[in-house]
Parts: sequence; C-alpha cells; structure tokens
Amino acid sequence: MRYALIGCGRISPNHIAAAKNNNLEIAAICDIDPVCMEDKALKFHLGDEVKRYTDYIEMVEKEKPELVAICTESGKHARIALDCIERGVNCIIEKPIALSIQDADAIIAASIKHHVKVSACHQNRFNKSVQIIREAVEMNRFGKLFYGTAHIRWCRDHEYYDRASWRGTWEQDGGALMNQCIHNIDLLRWMMGGEIEEVVGMTDKLNHSYIEAEDLGIALIKFKNGSYGIIEGTTDIYPKNLEETLYIFGEKGTVKAGGQSVNVIEEWRFSDLLDDPEEVKAKFHENPPNVYGYGHTPLYADVINAIQHDRQPYVTAMDGKRALELVLAIYKSAAEGQIVKFPLENCATTDFVGRFQ
Repeated sequence: MRYALIGCGRISPNHIAAAKNNNLEIAAICDIDPVCMEDKALKFHLGDEVKRYTDYIEMVEKEKPELVAICTESGKHARIALDCIERGVNCIIEKPIALSIQDADAIIAASIKHHVKVSACHQNRFNKSVQIIREAVEMNRFGKLFYGTAHIRWCRDHEYYDRASWRGTWEQDGGALMNQCIHNIDLLRWMMGGEIEEVVGMTDKLNHSYIEAEDLGIALIKFKNGSYGIIEGTTDIYPKNLEETLYIFGEKGTVKAGGQSVNVIEEWRFSDLLDDPEEVKAKFHENPPNVYGYGHTPLYADVINAIQHDRQPYVTAMDGKRALELVLAIYKSAAEGQIVKFPLENCATTDFVGRFQ
C-alpha cells in the first residue's frame, strides 16, 4: 500500500516507524522545511526512491498514495485532511483531529461522501493496559460505573515552545488540555460511556507567560449514564513529566493505569475474581522510551486492515471529534464561568483568543 507523510516534525518519527513496521511503501514525505524533511529521511534511511515535496497537494496528485498521515501543526490538520479526502485518499490525522467542531464535522461528512477511511491518531487506545481495561468495561466487570479520573502531570519548558512558534497558540494549537492531555481525555470519555450531559471547567495560565493558551485545566463531567468524570491536566510539573494516570471506579471494580502514558496497570480489583491481580499487573506493564508509547504501529495495522476490508477503523474520525468536543467544552465553560451542556456546537479554539491577556 502506497503511503505518504505530511509534516516531518516532533511526532513524525513514530509515524515513519509505524509505516515501516507495517511494510507500507513509503512513496513520499512532505514538509515546508526541507532541512527537517531531510533529517527524518536520513534518520530512517529513506533513499531517493522516497520523493520529497514541500507542497502536499502536488505530492498527493503526483504520487497517488492510498494512505497519508497528517502530522503538521494542529490548526492545519482540517484543511489538509479535507484536501486529501476530496482526492480519495485515506487519512490518519494526528490529534487533535481539528481545532473546531465545524472542521471536525466537515472531515466526517467528507469521509462519508468520498468513501475513505479516516482515523484520529489516539494511539494510546492500543496500549496493552488500556486494551484490558476496555475489555473489562465491555464485559461489564465494573458493574455500575461510578466515576473515572484522568490526570496528566507533565512538564513543558520554554525550550519546547521556542522550538515551534505555533505551540501554545489558539490558532494552531491550544494549551495543555488540547495538546498534552487530549489522549487521556479521549480514554476517559471512551471508558465512561461516551455520551456527556454537561461539563464545568476551570483553566489558567500559571507558569507560561510566553504562550497564549492554558497550562492548567481542571474539569468535572456528568455522563448521561449517571457516572462522573474528573480531568486534571497541566504542563507545570517540576522538573519533568511525572505521570499520566487513568482511574475507573465501579460497583464491582477498581482500576488504575499509570506510568508515563497510561501504560502500566497499577491497581486491578474485581469482585468476580476472574483473574489474578498480580498476574495482570505483571503482564500489562509496558515501559516505552517516551510518552508516545507503542500504539502507532497497531493503530496503523488497524487502519490498513480497515481499508483492505472496507470497515471503520478502531479509532474513527468521530472518536477524534468527541475528544475535541470535550476539550472545547472545558475551554468554553472556563471562559464563560458556567456549565456547558452537550452536544457542543460551533466552538473553536480561536473563540478564546485573548483569554489570558
């Protein structure tokens, strides 16, 4: 299957590695910065047979890939995705899928109209730890779900933002919740039943005067099934990333997944005694080299299979919209000082320009 990469920045190595691991034919890579592009080509031994482009539309029209990965600034995801979808190309879109509800809806509608597969790159859903929690949810091992919590306690320093001027801006990124926390926010919503009744949130910028958006976000969620959720995410932790943790509490079960990026089962207690907690904790324990984990390769495998068998990917464009919707609802609640009801309509990160000035 012919594959092309659009955007050769920080996350692109995970995509190139996943493409190679799945034996995709890497036809081309694209970036507006040729130096950045050549750096990745050298690192992954991509020869001259892998074409280089600075214009993604030219690349798509000339190389005709069956699948592209979009790894640019977040604010450019939607336009690039729509251009690719309209040309019949299947897409893996890095998180967040877009920065507005309108753009996310447009991507979903276009994918249906043009009969292409679109997957939001929420690769942590493929963590071994996350997979066994999801299995327990689907088996109803928790019984009635009470509440779940997502904690993202990370560090992003001045150097991180200096390396890319779009980071932390409302037009191209958002803050800690939209960039660093959205993976765990996705997992929390997915595990707790998905459908939300209302959200109340607070956000602030405590330690990053040089960015536009928030570096701390806290939210309470009421799900339609009667359960609740708590989100606490920040990039203010000193001196380095501390943890990304997911708790699920139910009538008959308690689970905690922690580690750098929800990749370690730390608590596993169920009344049904179907498995040994210590064995589960020993087996579902990954130690990836960075917070991106090992999920890109299985996500790619799933998307390839979805294309080949004409089914929806495991992580759909709608899943991407749901994660985006929750972050935007927290932003809206924090900005307006009131509860936000779902579904959320006509909201974008650019609605909050000037929020912390």
